[in-house]
Amino acid sequence: MRTIRGGASPVMIGRDSELRRLARLASAREPAVAIIAGEPGIGKTRLVHELLATVPAGTVVLVGQAEPGSLSRPYEVLLDAIDGRPEVDEDQLAALADAERSPVERLHTGLAILSDLIGDSPAVIVFEDLHWADSESAALFERIADQRGPRLLIGTYRPDEVTRRQPVAGLLARLERRHAVTHVRLDRLTPAQTAAMLAAATGAPAPMRAATALHHRTGGNPFFLEELLRALPGYDLEALVEQPLPWSLADVLRRQVDDLDPVSHRIVEAATVLGHRIPFDLLADVTGAGEDELIAVLRDLVTRGVLVESGEDEFAFRHALVREAIADQMLGRQRRRLHEAALDVLLSGGSSDPAMVAHHARGAGRYEDMIAAARSGTALYLSIGSAYQALQLAEMGLDEVPEDTDLLAGAARAAWLAGLLDDAQRYGRRWRDLAATATDRAESLYLLVRIAWESRETDDMRALTHDIETLIAQLPPGAGQARAMTAIAQSAYLRDELDAALLWCDRALALADEFGLPDVRLAALLEKGSTLSERPHTAADGRKILSGLVDEAEEAGEWVLAARALHTLVSGEPPTSPAEHAEALERMRVDAERAGFESLAVATYFQGRARLAVRAGDLGAAITALEEGREQDRSYRRRGRWADYHGVFLAGLYLEAGEFDQVEQLVADLAALPNNPPTTIPGLAFHLACRRGDLPRAEATLNDLVAAMAAQTWRSGEQAHDLISAALEIGLPAHRLDQMATVLLDDDVWDAYRTLVDAQVAEAHGRHAEALAGYLSITDSHTLGPAIRGTVRVGAARCLLAADRRAEATAQVEAAVPLLAEWRGWRVAQLAQVRAQLGMAPIDAPPAVTGPAALTPREREVAVLISDGLTNNELARRLYISPKTAAVHVSNILRKLGVSSRTEVGDLVGRH
Repeated sequence: MRTIRGGASPVMIGRDSELRRLARLASAREPAVAIIAGEPGIGKTRLVHELLATVPAGTVVLVGQAEPGSLSRPYEVLLDAIDGRPEVDEDQLAALADAERSPVERLHTGLAILSDLIGDSPAVIVFEDLHWADSESAALFERIADQRGPRLLIGTYRPDEVTRRQPVAGLLARLERRHAVTHVRLDRLTPAQTAAMLAAATGAPAPMRAATALHHRTGGNPFFLEELLRALPGYDLEALVEQPLPWSLADVLRRQVDDLDPVSHRIVEAATVLGHRIPFDLLADVTGAGEDELIAVLRDLVTRGVLVESGEDEFAFRHALVREAIADQMLGRQRRRLHEAALDVLLSGGSSDPAMVAHHARGAGRYEDMIAAARSGTALYLSIGSAYQALQLAEMGLDEVPEDTDLLAGAARAAWLAGLLDDAQRYGRRWRDLAATATDRAESLYLLVRIAWESRETDDMRALTHDIETLIAQLPPGAGQARAMTAIAQSAYLRDELDAALLWCDRALALADEFGLPDVRLAALLEKGSTLSERPHTAADGRKILSGLVDEAEEAGEWVLAARALHTLVSGEPPTSPAEHAEALERMRVDAERAGFESLAVATYFQGRARLAVRAGDLGAAITALEEGREQDRSYRRRGRWADYHGVFLAGLYLEAGEFDQVEQLVADLAALPNNPPTTIPGLAFHLACRRGDLPRAEATLNDLVAAMAAQTWRSGEQAHDLISAALEIGLPAHRLDQMATVLLDDDVWDAYRTLVDAQVAEAHGRHAEALAGYLSITDSHTLGPAIRGTVRVGAARCLLAADRRAEATAQVEAAVPLLAEWRGWRVAQLAQVRAQLGMAPIDAPPAVTGPAALTPREREVAVLISDGLTNNELARRLYISPKTAAVHVSNILRKLGVSSRTEVGDLVGRH
């Protein structure tokens, strides 16, 4: 992160909110104090320099840094800050350094130097590394904090290096009592932020496995990551995972243990061999140390910041690279003996941790023990949702027995759950080719079909389906045939061949009942319920099957099936209750996490939040959810269905909001991806051209869209409404609208959307009575979200106006207002246009009412929760919105109610 020091990342990653907080303080032109805390290498200096790049011209900037040994050098930080400034008076400098003068006199001299440099100008004063600062610098920092004027005073320090004997300890305590201090704590980068940093350094999305491994290796410390990147200028991230530590970094890390006594050094070397987790009893057995002796050594290592107490009687290295640096200096024989000792202890004690057994068995060269632990561990970690650890164990075993089908099956499943499609496909194919039984082969094909669909490899799906059909013909009725039939049902469903899917589901279910195959029955029910949910006239039956399946799958520990069923439920026909929708979404996330199902636990969860916000009529919250999901996801290199997973949905919401430049960038990003669905780019390009008023481009892209629709096997009423609405705005002729409606709709589109599109087209033809009847028939349809129902009301109002039925038109407009209260863009613009035609006040005019009646439905919901005592963060979690959106709602509620506190909100809501 420290590009100012030759760092590898061209941008600062993961510190945007912290930078905004400091920038607000710097621009406030009021006295302020900020303390930035974090471990070495975490990015404190980079954050300060990013802040200084934002301050207005004319701001005086003074940055001083303490160094090790500064305790014996008075005013070291100030002297560093003013070094090289010719305007500093030489006599004042001499007085500051004069040890014969009293401490008070020297302190006032330091303040005078600062006052002369700053005057009345705004200023940012930075004291770096206060944990090393001398007492005089600490006293000066405190006095600067007491002064008035437009200045921001910033101090940085390392919390783990502060003791009560250091001047900074007392300084921090006194500042807290006397000032409103802004505390900024910098944490390690998350896995997604590590991937973002790698992407920024290399100029391309990072492979997920490499990003995950490098995050684990560096612990998310930006400095460590930069040092590794700098040591390998080509930035081959896969190679970087195994690259030895650069000498300079290894030397820095080993300094933490260089002065240990021989006993402590022996113990810390044993700890490096034990692995990421260091159980106290195992370390005692391996080293032969007594309990008191070991406690004393571990306490010292924790105090030094080498180890942390990570659990009950369990320790870990604070930084994995420290462990690596120490291990690199040990002899191979030394490490092997420690592995043997640890393995014997674990096996004699009947260890339940196969990962630890496998680690030490491999280190000891006892490969039979390692393979046995890898097999049992892969199954164990898959069962508890640790997909990535299951994959690592399976691969450890496959290094020795590459044709072991149990390990190949585990590796394929674990890689798929972890979102590593290339690895999953590779292992799945080897599993299929080496399968010894028909059931095993059917299982592998079932998984490969799913992987091919997620990879958008339709030709591979067809070939796999043909293989399964051939297999069925060769199998007798039983488990293998039933599983193969379920695989074909899945393939047919995913390829939108719904009738075929239902046929194969029923055949698989019949065999499952005949032969007592509960796991096959659950899988077949999932495919059947999902298939039925795709059609309006069978959707209720499908939802009933899936709802019952969820409970049954959870009881059986089939978390993947439960999560997939819930995903279909939250993505299909919306429930009538938002609370039911939110509960299903949260339940899906929990089940997906239990399965280690990365894509459902993370990516689709953000889409679920966005859908929930859309169902609540809150466009801003929906956009925020997808932006968060895309930001977290986009730095990883993915393919198929997961490549820019949120892009299309987010582009649609940006089109709703009128953020056309954002849409254009998204279309460019999506167009660069292979294997997009045929209508994705033409549909977005047509919609964007219409909203921008570019008629020639709209005409051209509509031709592309119509041609692409022939390759799309499904139809969406929501897509049809969006595109017809865009065509109406740009004024396409009526015959083109008729063509679009014919192409975009089919018999499986939801009735409410069909009625809406038909009404829009009828209105465009001037058939207002027909259009009005259509609009009025769907004003309360729960299939349509609030924003679309608002548009339905506006359409009805236009038709009523055409018939000069102004009173009824006004009623429809008034009914549309709360539905569009949290929306923006073209729908709100249409509402404003009709209001103006009716002579009504603009939407953003001051409300004519006050008190609780002035609140929108969403605000009333938030107000009730405020009265229950919920904080902004709790509101965000309850309503599936961001804390920022929650804060905006609270601010609007306080303003409309004319109160200044949350308690008063509770009183008003309670009275009404």
